Amino acid sequence: MKFLEELYQNIFILLNAMSIYILLGLILAGILKQIVPSNFVSKHLGKKSFSSIIKATIFGIPLPVCSCSVIPLAKSLQKEGASKGAVQSFLISTPITGVDSILATYSFFGFFFTLYRVISSIIIAILVGLIENFLNREDIKKPKFNLKNQKIKVNREINFIQNSTCKSSCCTTNSNKGIFSIAKVFDYAFNTLFKDIAKSLFFGVIFGALFTTFLPKELLSNLNEYKLLSYFLVLVIALPLYVCATSSLPIAASFVLSGMSIGSAFIFLSAGPATNSITMSVVAQMFGKRSLFVYVGVISLFSIFFGFLLDFFSVNIISFDFKMHMQDYSILDITASIIMVALMLYYMIRR
Repeated sequence: MKFLEELYQNIFILLNAMSIYILLGLILAGILKQIVPSNFVSKHLGKKSFSSIIKATIFGIPLPVCSCSVIPLAKSLQKEGASKGAVQSFLISTPITGVDSILATYSFFGFFFTLYRVISSIIIAILVGLIENFLNREDIKKPKFNLKNQKIKVNREINFIQNSTCKSSCCTTNSNKGIFSIAKVFDYAFNTLFKDIAKSLFFGVIFGALFTTFLPKELLSNLNEYKLLSYFLVLVIALPLYVCATSSLPIAASFVLSGMSIGSAFIFLSAGPATNSITMSVVAQMFGKRSLFVYVGVISLFSIFFGFLLDFFSVNIISFDFKMHMQDYSILDITASIIMVALMLYYMIRR
């Protein structure tokens, strides 16, 4: 009975800490969807240059693109002639830091960690793109395939990726032409984006609460004495796991609440959304095994590096103790949690 009470309490803590920020982030993403033209990405990133890597990384951060629809978008960039590096940079920065994820990260970990996560994801994405283009200099000068001859093949691949990884409405490519509509903002925010993450977010909260409640805190605290080992263990969990940036937050929060270091949580948040089994298989299919090795290797190496720096320098900077501030949750926080739970259950039942 005591465990059930603690489990409920941990679910309550996780929900109240992030619900208002996720709902606000979804609305902002809906606004961005209305403002940003549908051909914006392809128009600005469909070039084989260093600047396209920078643009792909920076543009990918605020774009209202869910974790599944980034794959056909990346494929369309490849079709437009973007370099391997630019496409991979876009694949990294977009799912790691969306508008809703940035606000939810702030709600859990504060301003410093959120800023650190955004900056480090930019650096990792740019490095992957630069290394990939450096290793494929001949590909940049002389494309190995003729787009005109490969048109049918590319279209088939895009359809395959959309059908196999993106069955929700977040992968639609509706035009943004027309008058700004509040109704369309909320439709995209909740009937598209939230609908896509509802299931993974629900289980993210449940698994995070279960992890915090039942996993022996002494075990994880002792593991911190061997930080490198804890980093690799988190990385092994994160790499194949299909979880979007927002849904990964309650799991990462549970790591810290259970006694793991803030750096370990960072590694999970950095590597997880960009390297799941589906994305890795698509990267291998699009660019080959060597590119997949570069993609996974650079993300893994620098996620551990930035996680180590975070643990080394941020001991007195980051404060993470929800239980101290449970009494500070407002009626607005609780209302937002109720709304979000209701939406999660509604979309899960409808499916």
